[in-house]
Amino acid sequence: MLAKDLISDVIPALKTSDSGQKALYWMDIFRISHLPIVNNEDFLGLISDKDIYDHNMAEEPIGNHSLSLFSPYVLTDQHVYEVMEVASELQLTVIPVLDSDNRFQGVITLTDLLHFFADVSALKQPGGIIVLELNTNDYSMSQIAQIVESNDAKILSSYITSSHQSTKMEVTLKINRKDLSAIIQTFLRYNYEIKASFMDENDLNSLYENRYDSFMKYLSI
Repeated sequence: MLAKDLISDVIPALKTSDSGQKALYWMDIFRISHLPIVNNEDFLGLISDKDIYDHNMAEEPIGNHSLSLFSPYVLTDQHVYEVMEVASELQLTVIPVLDSDNRFQGVITLTDLLHFFADVSALKQPGGIIVLELNTNDYSMSQIAQIVESNDAKILSSYITSSHQSTKMEVTLKINRKDLSAIIQTFLRYNYEIKASFMDENDLNSLYENRYDSFMKYLSI
């Protein structure tokens, strides 16, 4: 999926003639902390709620102040993973999208990215989760898949969390079965370390809430 496929059709853009109060109102309505400033199709930068409060500009037009706006953006044909990387690195709640001629097309919200991540991670599908911890040199997805499939199960999604400062890595597997006991026993026979497993619905809901943060941190490494 590309950036253009996730552009929001509800988040408005500000003009330099708009007041800081209007910007804060929109931020509150849409539960975001950033909004793009656009004149015609020219993207001028992002303004944050902190900018407005710091400059004490709630009642005045944004254009009355000399702001050091930062201008992060992605292009319409960039992959969504690249959008996630920008959002994570700069801690943005919206990511502006420009076309190849640098014309403003809209923004992607952090909520949209979360929904996309939930879809590609098969988080909405029933099943259980196993988190393996292993040495980077020992990683073999083919062997991991073989172990799961030997128990008449399938991997719905997987992703890796690693750090440059460690030789260890985590492999998170979403599997199409809630009872993971037999699969876990097979992993143990192959000397895999099971860092965590989630079969109960309440445990899965708790995991879903923090896995997105872990994934975003991984992208920013």
